[in-house]
Order: sequence, then C-alpha cells, then structure tokens
Amino acid sequence: MNTSKNEEKPWYRTWFNSPYYHLLYKNRDEEEAEIFIKRLLKYLSPLPDSHFLDLACGRGRHSRMINKEGFQVTGADLSAENIKVAKRHENERLRFVQHDMRKPLDENSFNYVLNLFTSFGYFEKMEENELVLNSIKTELKPKGKVVLDFMNVNRVAHGLVPSETKEIEGVHFRISRTIENGCIIKSIKVSENGNDLMFIEKVKALKKEDFLGMFSRVGLPIIDMFGSYNLEKFDEDQSPRLILLASKP
Repeated sequence: MNTSKNEEKPWYRTWFNSPYYHLLYKNRDEEEAEIFIKRLLKYLSPLPDSHFLDLACGRGRHSRMINKEGFQVTGADLSAENIKVAKRHENERLRFVQHDMRKPLDENSFNYVLNLFTSFGYFEKMEENELVLNSIKTELKPKGKVVLDFMNVNRVAHGLVPSETKEIEGVHFRISRTIENGCIIKSIKVSENGNDLMFIEKVKALKKEDFLGMFSRVGLPIIDMFGSYNLEKFDEDQSPRLILLASKP
C-alpha cells in the first residue's frame, strides 16, 4: 500500500488540481446554482454591457451560467487543471485564465466581481486573505460591486459531522472534520486500487464580524447581506450561507 500526504504544496494547490476533488463533489446541485445566479442577476440588475469576474471559478459553472444570460464573463482560478477544462467552453464573451486571486487581474475593468461557494479564507495568514479583497477593489470599476458567498460558520460549527465515508465510482473516501486554531479542517483519505492519498481542505472560520472588519479596512462598504441562495435575510444561527454585497466608492 502506497500513501502520499501531499505535504510539499499548500493544500489548495494539490486538492483543487486533483480529479478526486471533482469526483467527491460531482453531485453539486446545478439547478440550485442556476436558480441562485438568475436570482442574483435579477437583484443586481446589471446593464447589458456589464463585465463580470468570477474569481476562483473552478471549472466555470457559474461563469457559464452568467454568460448564458448574455453577459461578458472572465473566470479566473489558480488550478491549471480547472482552467484547462473551463477553456473548452470559451466564446467571444467568455474567457478563462489561470490566476492567483491575491493579485489584481486587471485594474478598473469589472462591473462585478463574484467570489462564490466558499472560495475565500484559504490562506494561512489573514493578511493574505485580506489581499484578495484589496485585489478585488483594484479590479472593480468605480461603483462596481463585489458579491462574496461564504458558509455561515456558526451553523457549520453547530452541525459539524466529525466523520463519514463515501464510495463513488469505485473510489473510497474517508472524511473527517475538525475546527482547530480558527480553521475548519476537512481531512480526506482517498483509497483506490490499493493506493491511499491524503488531502486537506482548510478554510478560515470567518464570521460576519471578521468580514465587516476586512471590508471596512480595504474600503469596500457593505451595502447588503443575505443568508441563503434565495437571498433571504441573514440569521447568524440559522442561515446556511453568509452572502455579502459591497460596492467600490
């Protein structure tokens, strides 16, 4: 039996580039995502010539949905494998680029920057996570808006499932979850054909107050807050999501 712990790189560089990541999450609710995008676009009422940046876009499912609604979209992700797959869907108003979200992609170029499905809080130092917001501010046009969709940490902590196992297409996943040192940590042991691999997901356990502080420091005033993909009012104990909308002055 061979075991690899993938310790030589930050967790997000190995896990998001792995085919097992997409296998584990293959049953994500596409219908829910599409309903959320349509509801969000209705709320934002973007002009027809609006340009969206989908930051940490993965394989581009949200980007494609926004583009399908008629808008210009750039999807950016650190994972070369994700971008390789996403590029299959490019057209004249949809492009994908490999990019580190801690650095600005283009200055004053986007009407909207979206950071969806808990694609924030990946970095060890809080200063690095705040760099992401600074970069978003740089990328936005004046009066542009950012939508950041994060988990509601209070609800996650109350309902944390310590361990579970799954078998998908002959691959066995053993998943354990803990909250340590201000992070929600998911350890994923993958077993296939007698070989074991270990992966980690590690996300800062950021609460509403943490985001309020960061957005204030970088100069992105929060103008609205939601607690679900139905854009319901945020409740710190009950809401499944924490969705923040801020605007560049």
